[in-house]
Amino acid sequence: MNLDWLTRLGHRLRILWMMLAVLLLVSLLPLWFYHRRVLELSESKIELNEQFQQADVTSSLAQEVRLFVNGLHQQIIAQREILRLARLIERVDNPAMASQVSALLETIVQNNPKDILYITAIGRSSTGQSAGSVQADRDDFVRSTLQRAYQSAIQGAEFHSGPLAIGAEAKPAFLLAAPLLSGQQFHGMIAALISLDSVLDRLKETSERGRRDVYLVDRSGRIIAHPDTRKYVPGTDVSTSIDVVAAFKESPEDVRATETRPFQIEENGEPVKMIGTFTPVPGLHWAVIAHRRFDVMRQVAGIDELQAQARTMMFGVLIAALAIGYFSAVGLTRPISALAESTLAFSRGEFGKRAPVRGAAEISQLAETFNLMAGSIEKYIEDLKQAAEENRELFIGSIRMLAAAIDEKDPYTRGHSGRVAKYSVIIAEELKLDAAEIEKLRVSALLHDVGKIGVDDRVLKKPGSLTEEEFGLMKQHPVKGANIMRPVAQLREMLPGIELHHEHMDGKGYPYGLLREQIPMMARIIAVADTLDAMTTNRPYQSAKDISVARDRIRQLAGTKFDPDVVNAVEAAITSGRLRLSATLVEV
Repeated sequence: MNLDWLTRLGHRLRILWMMLAVLLLVSLLPLWFYHRRVLELSESKIELNEQFQQADVTSSLAQEVRLFVNGLHQQIIAQREILRLARLIERVDNPAMASQVSALLETIVQNNPKDILYITAIGRSSTGQSAGSVQADRDDFVRSTLQRAYQSAIQGAEFHSGPLAIGAEAKPAFLLAAPLLSGQQFHGMIAALISLDSVLDRLKETSERGRRDVYLVDRSGRIIAHPDTRKYVPGTDVSTSIDVVAAFKESPEDVRATETRPFQIEENGEPVKMIGTFTPVPGLHWAVIAHRRFDVMRQVAGIDELQAQARTMMFGVLIAALAIGYFSAVGLTRPISALAESTLAFSRGEFGKRAPVRGAAEISQLAETFNLMAGSIEKYIEDLKQAAEENRELFIGSIRMLAAAIDEKDPYTRGHSGRVAKYSVIIAEELKLDAAEIEKLRVSALLHDVGKIGVDDRVLKKPGSLTEEEFGLMKQHPVKGANIMRPVAQLREMLPGIELHHEHMDGKGYPYGLLREQIPMMARIIAVADTLDAMTTNRPYQSAKDISVARDRIRQLAGTKFDPDVVNAVEAAITSGRLRLSATLVEV
């Protein structure tokens, strides 16, 4: 009797555990997988968005710093020319000329009261005149820097100092100096102590607005300007504690590209994940650094709250599964095989499979509950697919908005990127490229002029012909565009079209002078589409031409500038009527 009781008890326990296992499998596992996948996608999106933002912030600030320093440098050179024209360049240390020299120096200080703290003109006797709100010659460190600048001036070289901390508040500054020359003869030096308060204000503004650390370092990894002036005094070496600064310090001297990388710092003995970016400031051996804690990004995006909600939901599902399994286990022997078969099919990914509703009331209820869960999970999977598609549409929409923003910089090119993308897709279809390559081409064409973000509006919007120097600046936009997009892994396959669409088949294009097969097909197609739109729209230097005129001109350039196969595809598309001019921006 006792053995029969134990046998029945063991049989009941086996059925119960089987039911619990099935319910947990079909309820918690897919839900957990869905939750983990959503978290991974969210974190990836956050990191990608932060990379975009940091690259944009550092690139913009690097350009501002370069323009700021170059502007002051030009003023100092202009002041030297004024001394030359006033015949004072050989007599800056002559006491009889002291009032005239001081007046000229005082003028430049008055014109730049916030930026120029001190300026001096020193003659061959190592004496001269000065002006400014700071008594720089009383600071031993500044005086030593002036002496080094004077030695450089004797050698005929300009001088650019490292970071300086001025006054009790340790305000960031640096020294610019240039030799006073008449012909090749040395007569002295003009030097200015430049305040970085304007740059510091921009760093503070950007740091507070983005809740990230944004600051300026030199090639040695020393702080030049940091919003936290108490903790980071100019000259503080941070390359040993912040990996992204160390990466800039170890990078080649001529590096110009923005680089973004994850790294860790130690905080209270615990590793903290960070996302960091540096953008070199051209010609200054400086870099703008930006980094942000990953846990802060998660908090801002609400991921921690999402995890807590998911844990609560999974706990609730677990309790429900245990209850249903316990109360439904009795009397499950006959229909169990059919339910097990449905469960196995569901575990193989056949989410449309349902269990037959038959047997006792308890079994039927269990089957109905199983089917309800299966439907919910199938809906979760469909929602996940829809979310992935929406993310793709959001990505393409962001690309379109970025392209439109680029075109809006110049009223003559409004809609240009969209038209070039449309023409490129039509040409690619004529060439029988596969759908994946056409999609990459579409995105690359939309972004082919993204580098114009880094081109001065004075050049970009100039109504007349560009000078050789201005055209040289304009020719930098393909490389700038590629450098902007290069940190984004999803756009790396689109870089050839952005960077190389101004290369010619005969090797006379730019930026690298590539020949024929060295030029990717993506870039060859965009080159023709870009030229077609440029010729058939109004520009400051020309009126819009008829499409037949543009076609004939493109045909003349086949083999030298353009790929003949691409030119043939353009002609075929125009002849068939598939390629028609678009007056406005089109959806591509």
